[in-house]
Amino acid sequence: MRFWKDGLVSSASDLIDIRPEEAFDVQRVADFLQGQVPGAEGVPTVRQFSGGHANLTYLLRYPEIDLVLRRPPLGPVAPGSHDMSREFTVLSRLYRAFPPAPRAFVFCEDPTLIGSPFFVMERRDGVVVRGEVPERFGGGSDPVINRRLSEVVIDTLARFHRVDPAACGLDQVGHPEGFLRRQVEGWLQRWEGARHETNATADRVASWVAERIPSSQPPTLLHNDWRLDNMAVSEDDPGTCTAVYDWDMCTRGDPLADLGTLLAVWYESDEVPANLNPMPTTVPGFMNRAEAVERYQSLTGFRVDDFDWYLVFGTWKLGVVLQQIFIRWHRGQTHDERFAAMGDGAKRLFELAAARI
Repeated sequence: MRFWKDGLVSSASDLIDIRPEEAFDVQRVADFLQGQVPGAEGVPTVRQFSGGHANLTYLLRYPEIDLVLRRPPLGPVAPGSHDMSREFTVLSRLYRAFPPAPRAFVFCEDPTLIGSPFFVMERRDGVVVRGEVPERFGGGSDPVINRRLSEVVIDTLARFHRVDPAACGLDQVGHPEGFLRRQVEGWLQRWEGARHETNATADRVASWVAERIPSSQPPTLLHNDWRLDNMAVSEDDPGTCTAVYDWDMCTRGDPLADLGTLLAVWYESDEVPANLNPMPTTVPGFMNRAEAVERYQSLTGFRVDDFDWYLVFGTWKLGVVLQQIFIRWHRGQTHDERFAAMGDGAKRLFELAAARI
């Protein structure tokens, strides 16, 4: 899971020179892509998108085409996460039934080329709203635009959950039977592997979640990291989604798991947010959580009787994700100082999860 968008947007301000430790041999990549992607002729200029805290994302600029290369982060990663093969499979097919999904063109499974598997996909332009509403959309002071932003994230999720997996060749992705139980068990294991100190609040929430797993909805495709800042919206209309990113955990299972992850960071005005605050949910006009759930239910027809469980699990799970990021820094597996504060962010999310029980 990501907490800041990996940067696939039109703004040049998101592009930086490649961080030295995250560089790769551009000539080798150019040779690999030659003849596999129309327009990928010669050696591209390469810059790095600055926002990602997980998967690394680069802009490959050719004279005739811009492409995006994605690879896993440096250092050890949690089992089952940052799966480039899965993300490529999804994005090479999903665009047929769900146009906001960018199309992936080619996958390289040879880790010797740049140090890991990677894939290359089309670039999509748009505006990614991170944390605050940008000035071009009123800077948070326009309640009509703010409402549109809250609607687009729910409406696009509902649209995605209505996709027939068989219509785009994704009906064999994942194993829906027993999905929620496997999720809980897997995240409990990740918590045990990432903890560096005792946290009674996190443990208490984990026990509550494990003891109350609800019956699942009929399975749909799942994104598993749905948030406003994992989307791009039109520069001219914030209510129109132009792209959805970060598909490396896409599977099939209970759709309310996506809604729970989304609403975990959909803070109410009386809640103190964690340092994970990717959506401007408290600006005037932005729907509150109850309105968002009601809108989602009206668009999908799914029952939401047990939604409190999904909200608590989603909040606790994001705390574990922050802890996983922090522990890589704590153990010296990465020296990115942006990760140093993630431990405190994890604690706040565990406290929020407990308060939402």
